[in-house]
Amino acid sequence: MAVTALDRRRILAFRAAAQGLDRTAAGRDRVLALGVQDTPYGSARDALAARSDDAATEQDSLVLVWSWRGAPHLHRPGDLAFLAAALWPVNDTDATTRIGTGQIREGAQRGLRAFTEAAEAVHAALTGPMTKGELSAAVSAAVPADLTYDCPSCRSRHISGALFQQVGLAARVRVCPQGRSTHLDVLPAGIGPDAVPERAEGTAAALHRYADVLAPVTPAGLAAFLGTDIATIRAVLPDDLVPVNGPAGKGLVPASAVPDLDGAADVRATRLLPPGDPWLQARDREFLVPDRARRKAIWRPIGSPGVVLVDGEIRGIWRARAAPRDTLAVSVEPFEPLSVRTRDELEAEAQRLSHARKRAGATVGYAD
Repeated sequence: MAVTALDRRRILAFRAAAQGLDRTAAGRDRVLALGVQDTPYGSARDALAARSDDAATEQDSLVLVWSWRGAPHLHRPGDLAFLAAALWPVNDTDATTRIGTGQIREGAQRGLRAFTEAAEAVHAALTGPMTKGELSAAVSAAVPADLTYDCPSCRSRHISGALFQQVGLAARVRVCPQGRSTHLDVLPAGIGPDAVPERAEGTAAALHRYADVLAPVTPAGLAAFLGTDIATIRAVLPDDLVPVNGPAGKGLVPASAVPDLDGAADVRATRLLPPGDPWLQARDREFLVPDRARRKAIWRPIGSPGVVLVDGEIRGIWRARAAPRDTLAVSVEPFEPLSVRTRDELEAEAQRLSHARKRAGATVGYAD
């Protein structure tokens, strides 16, 4: 029986379970199939800590690469070859849209050639550990000039950052943060693509992984997550998506998720989710956080905070900083008064966070 109408409670309950916020292995597997964004570096570790009792061990089994939109994501090693082809642009228009940042207007018109030329240059230049700056300089000197732009601050030409990072996985780049700098290396043998893709393959299957944890979705939302245009998305939509009506209007859900959505039960839990968490990757932000002022506090151009999730609703924001005696100080700014139960649970979540960050403990303070 197909779901034709969904209420807010069922959607949030479905997403919480599908994303492993009930701390079940099945939910974590679905999240890891998509990948966990690591912006800023270290936030993916915090996202895993919200879902797992042993985030450090889980993180050690994953690989950090530039994947969706060229952003750093933690992925399972066995998914990297698939993702390299699935995230490759499907045509010239798609390629131009993904790198149309204004830095390389003429070069972006090369479309797929821009991706191929940049990926081949990165693959050739990266033979071992390098800093991001070193690799960028080597690639900038090797690619056509219209794929680079003048950088006034360092008086040199750089390859477009959007293009550079979006070809990283296809060129077998592994991201290795070290303090405040980014170091890069070649993916280990047997992991990732064998060569730069000749064409996109599996794009619909990759988008299905997004819909599987953030349904209901829309073509516009999928386009924003992939970083492309709606026409491209319509051409590669997963063929098993079925229409539903929800509080935010019409959407699409995987047919396989219909039973879970139809019978979604509330996930009663309090979680400290970092910026970039899979929960925050939903493109229906007005549905997720109806209040405009709260949305502005959560999704900032620079330096976004984490969010306090209570029983599927975002009830505040948080930040953490190093404190004396190798501890962590977590500062919570509630959007509304929090119950005693929620505050007790936040104390436990802060300890979990400190453990994931290899700290001796944590304290929680409230800006209310």
